[in-house]
Amino acid sequence: MTEPHPALRLLWEPPARPTRGPKPGLTLESIARAGIEAADAEGLAAVSMQRVAGLLGHTKMALYRYVPGKAELVALMIEHAAGDPPPPSDAPWREQLTDWARRMSAVLTAHPWLLDALAAPRPTGPRELAWLERVVAALDGHGLSGAERMDAAVLLVGHVRTIAAQHRQSRDGSPEAELLRALVPLVHTHATRYPALAAALTEPPDGRDNAYDFGIARILDGLAALIDHRRGSPSPAAGTDRAPDA
Repeated sequence: MTEPHPALRLLWEPPARPTRGPKPGLTLESIARAGIEAADAEGLAAVSMQRVAGLLGHTKMALYRYVPGKAELVALMIEHAAGDPPPPSDAPWREQLTDWARRMSAVLTAHPWLLDALAAPRPTGPRELAWLERVVAALDGHGLSGAERMDAAVLLVGHVRTIAAQHRQSRDGSPEAELLRALVPLVHTHATRYPALAAALTEPPDGRDNAYDFGIARILDGLAALIDHRRGSPSPAAGTDRAPDA
């Protein structure tokens, strides 16, 4: 029988605070917050047991009494950085998922290192699972199978992470504007070879980065079409319910 990952116990069964004896010098939350502080400032690669122990004013050996190693430390950091998802709501499913995606985007913007931490296989904590629960619950009762509701969550997460990664890599925080600056002169120089691109790039930009909104709206349009199909009713015209701006 495979032993459970040590982080699972820390995430799901944290030690109770002692009612007697000396007060512990550290808590799992304080350790996670110190790791988040280091990662927010310098990225996930800057996080180490030694660095976190120093931020807390303790030795590395003292830290090992609470957290077995860096993998468990990162798992705790993810759990605390993710925070709580949107609360359960009676709002229409599309409104719920739009709000959910916006909140997840805000978390990834506040803690860009999460993109690296979430890319690797890892134990899942209660808060991370609660984020997934909100998507599946919002789509419950609309004729979608369990697998389809899970796939919808994967689509939303994937889009939000992709846009967050583009913003992290952008030098000026506007990946679409940066892409246009690189593409426009190149495409116009070779317009006869790429006529569709040249025509599209002659349209004046509206000054916003629309990839996030456009992607969320199209994902939700697709889900709406599938839900309407299952109900046997025609789907509304695409794009009539665009996701609000991020």
